[in-house]
Amino acid sequence: MGAVNHCRLHARLTPGKLVARDLSLDLTYTYCAFARAVGQFAAALMKRNVGPGERVALLARNRVECIIVHLACAQIGAIYVPLNWRLSTTEIGALIADAEPLLVIGDASLAASGLAGIPIDVFAAEALALAPVSDTPPGEDCPSLILYTSGTSGKPKGSLLTERNLDQTAINFSLLGRVNSESIFLCDAPMFHVIGLVTNIRPALMQGGALAISDGFVPLRTLDRLADQDLGITHYFCVPQMAAALRAESAFEPDRLRRLTAIFTGGAPHPAADILAWLNDGIPVVDGYGMSEVGTVFGMPLDPDLIAARAGSAGIPGPGIRSKIVDSDGRTCQPGQAGELLLQGENLTKGYWRRPEETAAAFTEDGWFRTGDIVRADEDGYHWIVDRRKDMFISGGENVYPAEIESALAQFPGLLECAVIGVPDDKWGEVGHLFLVFRTGMQANADAICNHLDRHIARYKIPKHISLLASLPRNGAGKVLKTVLRQKLKQEVG
Repeated sequence: MGAVNHCRLHARLTPGKLVARDLSLDLTYTYCAFARAVGQFAAALMKRNVGPGERVALLARNRVECIIVHLACAQIGAIYVPLNWRLSTTEIGALIADAEPLLVIGDASLAASGLAGIPIDVFAAEALALAPVSDTPPGEDCPSLILYTSGTSGKPKGSLLTERNLDQTAINFSLLGRVNSESIFLCDAPMFHVIGLVTNIRPALMQGGALAISDGFVPLRTLDRLADQDLGITHYFCVPQMAAALRAESAFEPDRLRRLTAIFTGGAPHPAADILAWLNDGIPVVDGYGMSEVGTVFGMPLDPDLIAARAGSAGIPGPGIRSKIVDSDGRTCQPGQAGELLLQGENLTKGYWRRPEETAAAFTEDGWFRTGDIVRADEDGYHWIVDRRKDMFISGGENVYPAEIESALAQFPGLLECAVIGVPDDKWGEVGHLFLVFRTGMQANADAICNHLDRHIARYKIPKHISLLASLPRNGAGKVLKTVLRQKLKQEVG
């Protein structure tokens, strides 16, 4: 059906109901006004000769127009390309060169980059002066989004997604996350990422819920907004690092957040101890799994007892998902055995923008998508994310998963964050190199770290090298850039 049609339907069912509140710009939209704005922005795109298949790039912090421009593209068969404003000008330029948009729109981030484009306020004023386009959007299999992957291991790839793909994520998360017409999402995850643009937005628009849009994550401000009874937030989606930052605030008071349906986390492994701490405060923290190419795939039940029993699990598949776990020879893994996760379903990307070879490599001969993630599942179908396949290294003939080591250190006193990569070793082939970031005034020696790990993991998994850093390099989605850590070591050796 597509989000444009969802909005049109709710504009007829509940025309005066609030659908979006832009907290930074102090704007509000009813469903009726929102659906009209989508048609007006579509008219403005057409006036600038944007047609089916053309790309429209947008470089801006979160604001309601990010959503409206996306749906306006879907309305006329164009393809929306959100750009990561946290990247350097060179990196942004590379994405623009790859997508070849007919039109680039942006806020102050665009002006600061020095790249050519139209100010979003100018484009919005132009659009709102036009009569809306009322044509029926093209079919659900028409691509409406190029979502660039995080690029943690190399050059980002553009995942090409259709309205059918995006609808399936809306269905999956609506059911897993109990989204309905009374749901209100606080949206401060960046809208160039799958969480910010898809999982946060599409379920609410499908179900007739509402969005409170923030220009970014500021822990204390986010806490206040989650607790604000006038905003009435029910759903909040973030990465585990953001959830940890909320708890670290001195103003954190669990009582103020207990009205939430849940805090949902994804994008990185969430330590079981942290999840249990939230549960002990009476706040469900629901972990899940997804990626740019497939949207939301797994999610935990919202029942606190079920979460506690399997804290750290990414949950069970959504209704439109088919999954299996295979070993290196393609054989199906038994419960408890780790292997690569393969997926099928209407949520799957059509492929990578102008990357036919990489698209072909991403699928098996019989049509299963290779996630590249190492996963295990129990007999009841609950899944645990073990690590990225590319991050695994082999030490003395044994597979070592950095995420397992990182998880074992999650409760080490004073440790703020850590990351492990595999490095060459003459004796063992590869060994682990551990990067540590401690809280201000806190530190520990290598022996204390190794003694802690010795109580939690096998000795062959314990890293042989340790470095202290002020912070870990992360991309716009909050994921650790292990390629940067590898480059750092190479420069030190060189």
